[in-house]
Amino acid sequence: MPLPKAELHLHIEGTLEPELAFELAARNGVTLPYGDTGELGKAYEFEDLQSFLNLYYELMAVLRTEQDFADLANAYLARAAAQGVRHAEIFFDPQAHTKRGVELGTVVEGLWRALGSSEANHGVSTRLIMCFLRDDSAESAMETLRAAEPYLARITGVGLDSAEVGHPPVKFREVYEAAAELGLRRVAHAGEEGPPAYIAEALDVLGVERVDHGLRCMEDPALVERLARERVPLTLCPLSNVRLRTVDTLADHPLPAMLDAGLMCTVNSDDPAYFGGYAGDNFDAVRETLALSEGRLRELARNSFLASFLEDDEELRARYLAEVEGYRFG
Repeated sequence: MPLPKAELHLHIEGTLEPELAFELAARNGVTLPYGDTGELGKAYEFEDLQSFLNLYYELMAVLRTEQDFADLANAYLARAAAQGVRHAEIFFDPQAHTKRGVELGTVVEGLWRALGSSEANHGVSTRLIMCFLRDDSAESAMETLRAAEPYLARITGVGLDSAEVGHPPVKFREVYEAAAELGLRRVAHAGEEGPPAYIAEALDVLGVERVDHGLRCMEDPALVERLARERVPLTLCPLSNVRLRTVDTLADHPLPAMLDAGLMCTVNSDDPAYFGGYAGDNFDAVRETLALSEGRLRELARNSFLASFLEDDEELRARYLAEVEGYRFG
């Protein structure tokens, strides 16, 4: 039985496995520019974040109907549950779909077909986080937030993703202020490829409660001290960092140093279909390559539940934390 964990940095569009991509393409009459899953698999070699994003958005063309989004989410939840995920806070990118002519309601209600019954069907509790594309305009983000208002019973929070460099958090100050007024939780990608200053800006300008990635905080000792003191959760994605060349090899990953510095780190899969592994695979990889102790692994799992947006169900959080403390490593 795998170590119980929460997944806090997971893009549902990034769970689109080649086999499902071809299945949905056939269902919807979409022609992919790849002959088969093997040829598509060869396209999963990335030079950087942008080269990944190009393929990521290209394959989204197969997602058209509520059933497509439900099938995508159910496939992820089944894989995640098998790897010990007990709670998942799932990102989705509405702008990437609405600009293709897919209505926001189709995306949200389709995902909810899976998420609404996830505890019964998969043993995984869920939250849904709507992300804004930072390389799109702030006006588009605000329009997306307003369009989402009828669906806020399904949406727990907002996030910020896509190409980071050149798109500082301050660009989205007003939309985050509006999200806060609506009672939405706030997270943002910062410090993956962007500088450490983006992390501080996400905290101070956007009021984020978690930082997604945050890897480059290690370049700024004062920021590290602040993040540790304020117990700001960081949702790290080790296998993603290697595949996108943020770190050269997994052995070079700063996770051990980050934990030694007192940072509240969690381990997640990001876009697992593209980056070679789901949440449990990431845990296994850092355990083996970085020689993390059982105590450190338990700390990472504990952090994941402590950082989860489970304030509306503290009894559930307590149950998950008890599972972590009672876990026996094999």
